[in-house]
Amino acid sequence: MPIVTGKDSAKTRRELSVGSKTFTYYSIPAATEAGLGEFTKLPASLKVVLENLLRFEDDGFTVSLEDIKAFGEWAKQGGKNPREIAYRPARVLMQDFTGVPAVVDLAAMRDGIKGLGGDAQKINPLVPVDLVIDHSVMIDEFGNPRAFQMNVDREYERNIERYQFLKWGQTAFENFRVVPPGTGICHQVNLEYLAQTVWTDKDQTGAQIAYPDTLVGTDSHTTMVNGAAVLGWGVGGIEAEAGMLGQPISMLIPEVVGFKLTGAMVEGTTGTDLVLKVVEMLRAHGVVGKFVEFYGEGLDHLPLAQRATIANMAPEYGATCGFFPVDDETLRYLEQTGRDKDRIALVEAYAKANGMWRGADYAPIYSSTLELDMGTIVPAISGPKRPQDYLPLTTASAAFANVINEFRGKDDSEAAHDMAAEGPIPTKTIKAKSAKVAGEDYELHDGSVVIASITSCTNTSNPYVMIAAGLVARKARALGLNRKPWVKTSLAPGSQVVSEYLEAANLQEDLDAVGFDLVGYGCTTCIGNSGPLQPEISTAINDNDLIATSVLSGNRNFEGRISPDVRANYLASPPLVVAYALAGDMNIDITSQPLAQTPDGKDVYLKDIWPTDKEIADLVQKVVTRDKFIDKYADVFKGDEKWQAVDVSGGETYDWPPTSTYIQNPPYFRGMSPEAGVISDVKGAGILAVLGDFVTTDHISPAGSFKPDTPAGKYLVERQVAPKDFNSYGSRRGNHEVMMRGTFANIRIKNEMLDGVEGGYTKGPDGKQTSIYDAAMAYAEQGKPLVIFGGEQYGAGSSRDWAAKGTNLLGVKAVIAESFERIHRSNLVGMGVIPFEFTDGQTRKDLNLTGAEEVTITGLEGDIKPQSIVPCTITYADGSTKEIKLKSRIDTAVEIEYLRNGGVLQYVLRNLAKA
Repeated sequence: MPIVTGKDSAKTRRELSVGSKTFTYYSIPAATEAGLGEFTKLPASLKVVLENLLRFEDDGFTVSLEDIKAFGEWAKQGGKNPREIAYRPARVLMQDFTGVPAVVDLAAMRDGIKGLGGDAQKINPLVPVDLVIDHSVMIDEFGNPRAFQMNVDREYERNIERYQFLKWGQTAFENFRVVPPGTGICHQVNLEYLAQTVWTDKDQTGAQIAYPDTLVGTDSHTTMVNGAAVLGWGVGGIEAEAGMLGQPISMLIPEVVGFKLTGAMVEGTTGTDLVLKVVEMLRAHGVVGKFVEFYGEGLDHLPLAQRATIANMAPEYGATCGFFPVDDETLRYLEQTGRDKDRIALVEAYAKANGMWRGADYAPIYSSTLELDMGTIVPAISGPKRPQDYLPLTTASAAFANVINEFRGKDDSEAAHDMAAEGPIPTKTIKAKSAKVAGEDYELHDGSVVIASITSCTNTSNPYVMIAAGLVARKARALGLNRKPWVKTSLAPGSQVVSEYLEAANLQEDLDAVGFDLVGYGCTTCIGNSGPLQPEISTAINDNDLIATSVLSGNRNFEGRISPDVRANYLASPPLVVAYALAGDMNIDITSQPLAQTPDGKDVYLKDIWPTDKEIADLVQKVVTRDKFIDKYADVFKGDEKWQAVDVSGGETYDWPPTSTYIQNPPYFRGMSPEAGVISDVKGAGILAVLGDFVTTDHISPAGSFKPDTPAGKYLVERQVAPKDFNSYGSRRGNHEVMMRGTFANIRIKNEMLDGVEGGYTKGPDGKQTSIYDAAMAYAEQGKPLVIFGGEQYGAGSSRDWAAKGTNLLGVKAVIAESFERIHRSNLVGMGVIPFEFTDGQTRKDLNLTGAEEVTITGLEGDIKPQSIVPCTITYADGSTKEIKLKSRIDTAVEIEYLRNGGVLQYVLRNLAKA
């Protein structure tokens, strides 16, 4: 039975009758009446957290009355009271890239607890865990009717070891389900099927408890489900594993930024245009570590699919989550997507009874607020390498001229994008390059669009933009247009329901006609699984140093993520992705210049093929029906014949195959002592890398392909793995040997210790340039600890725990940066690596580091407190020293315990062994 409450406390338990059923729930109004605090004006998102504490109050371990009263103080203090609390989400969501290493860790913990004399069955999820296999399908085949089946066949060939392992996990662990490949993307499956908004279960007394549906996920875009008033966010796999095993999530009561939406979207704009503007505004406002809650009368005109798009992009604007309270639209969506009618009635009754309903009088207290009139939204894209690089579509082609300058070192990208938002952009004279493609009758040049992909949970979950893309394709087809021959096109919906309604509207045929055939159900291009370009195109790009571009309907466009051949990547709505495939060129102003010509030579403009809002809405109403959702999710865990044929072997513990290059027993729990140690000072550490601003987890631990001459490639070649079978870093996350060799190996990362060199390089102990992995191993042979220096927003982007795991395995003891993104900071602590921030306005640039220095950080031993200021000494090659002060980003008391144990999983394992 899952743990859903603490000890039976009568103070706030109330009953709620819905139809013929009666539920017990923990009442926030009752908490106010009991004198615990004034909670009426709390935002709904924060009330969800408060309810969680009410439910677990008196559990004898984690929640006290003082924690609950702190929420009343939050309201009194205008939305601020950063008290440490313990939060227990109802469930965990995983995908296979992050899920495989999580299950690897659980399997290793079973070995580890047996080594400590404990019971292997104590390593079992205590809360429901769903893992959706969605990250493994690659686009090898495209633009033809056989693409889907060929990509699926290749997926199973590449990943059979991983799938066998996951199937073992499904049989070995309780509360653990796997959604097979080819079903959809985890966030869309969660939104359309798994999420319930209000959950029910029996507690330890046998009472039927109703409580908010909450979760954490091992993917940063877990936030998408906040569009349906389900509080969830991404965490690293290590934190999720601890949560599965009963360890509450330690967090500070967050600030909640209120984002007021007014007005309504105007003709010709999409939810994607809206979210790109929201991302830009919230990045400028600063919301890292905060909740964002959307409110205002504009929500009355915003369908839930559009809300989910905004919620999905929370990691891009830096927030913990972007939450939409329960309202009439929530109920409509739950009904449309096939949820049980009794559940929908419970959601309405519970939200109204517990003060979580957004009605006309909804006016909570927020820590700060922003406002946006949706009537001001214009068509837009974002790029070339960050989601917040917002570009009104009218300025996109002019901005690309500055992108050429930037990539060739002639201009400043930030200035270019700032100007892009204001109007025409003056450009410097850099001649664009071009090259004839061998064997083809066309040339590529700087700005050629070589990838156009309708992909990602962000937009394929939204029928309004998917139907719009189909209608653009239909109108283009009717005029005789097609994709440009150098554009690799693809359609990868987030669920099978999308295919159902595209087929019902006869739009899939139109999409096929312009190259957007179905390639698979998964993340594909958005997470770097775009597959290879045509060899002649790849050669032309690389031999001539062309700045090729991609356009995708995804949420991430970080450097080196989409394709190793593509340097400039743009996020756009699905209909604009189709438009750019027809144009094939980022230099074209598609708002005023012809996209293409008809076979008889007539110019075709974007306005000629853009559908009206009424055309879109009419088709959505006709083809997106409740029956389609019920039908497609009826056997969601069954899978196709290929999945059913996957063999399962192993019992309580996993039989680690010694020859596997996908699954290996990690070293974290080997030889563990029963007792925790101490936090040690960092003494005489070498510097592994000095990195700049906005270093993402993609930079630290890339997910895409790699070459034979890289450390990871050499490892596989030594084990007789052919380069064609390398797969990707993401698919190899169950093998720590591959992943530590791939840490800091992004092809676009720049180590400031080196002069303009791109890629995973540094200086070794001898001062010579070498790979980061080889340097780390050389330092390890000398017994020398290591540190990393970074700039602002270090660790932005994906929640991938391997960015912290790899850092740990390379021997890095501390990361010193100007600021950290939330998830990566937590992951570093969870892996025993201490994050530090500069103080007094200092930055890495003030230290003039060359890599020849040694770093000593003291004040860590003994009774260190959260966020302590500690001294750091930099010793230079000439013997001179510089003293600076660092702020420890060990944020909570429990994180100190994690570090004393060497990490959060070691902490949990020792406690379970002792229990």
